[in-house]
Amino acid sequence: MITPRPAAVGLVMLAAAIVPAQPAHADIFKYVDKNGHVYLTDRPNHPGYKLLVKTWKGWTESRGRIDFRRVELNRKRFGPAIRQIAREYQLPDALLHAVIKAESYYDPNAVSRAGAVGLMQLMPGTAQRYGVRDRRDPLANMHGGSRYLRDLLGMFNNNVVLALAAYNAGENAVIQNGYKIPPYSETRTYVKKVLQFYRENRTQVM
Repeated sequence: MITPRPAAVGLVMLAAAIVPAQPAHADIFKYVDKNGHVYLTDRPNHPGYKLLVKTWKGWTESRGRIDFRRVELNRKRFGPAIRQIAREYQLPDALLHAVIKAESYYDPNAVSRAGAVGLMQLMPGTAQRYGVRDRRDPLANMHGGSRYLRDLLGMFNNNVVLALAAYNAGENAVIQNGYKIPPYSETRTYVKKVLQFYRENRTQVM
């Protein structure tokens, strides 16, 4: 049984503050207009942009389009619940927002190629572990994901970086790699992305 540490909030904030400075790794989006001109940006301003993802073949467009108007609507829609759940599990709501954005862009119906589902992209095993019967239920999904994140912070002494790496790759992968971020490009990119979103969220009113 994983025993969470009681002072999670202060230590999480401290851990994020002492993460070594790293260059920003914003998401990159691509848009091709009717004349064939290609535009790249990290701040898309209309739904015609497509997210670029890095694969072993290089950068490629994601399969689905992200409707950024819907992202903002869902961020506001789930904002009160995120604040309440973050308080219940002693997590900064800015961190919870960052994980949800990185995992699903606030889409409660998101499904990954690996079979993860919902706002916090719960795998079947994780959902079962935390008693989540319907992974598409936004509240149940966030409760399960938040409990898992809280327990990971307890397991890794409130080290945000390792907790995020474990959320993406599993706690055993972090442990087996000597309590370091596993050498998976996806996990390293994921951790940087969430930390970036976390820093941005802390300067905004959520």
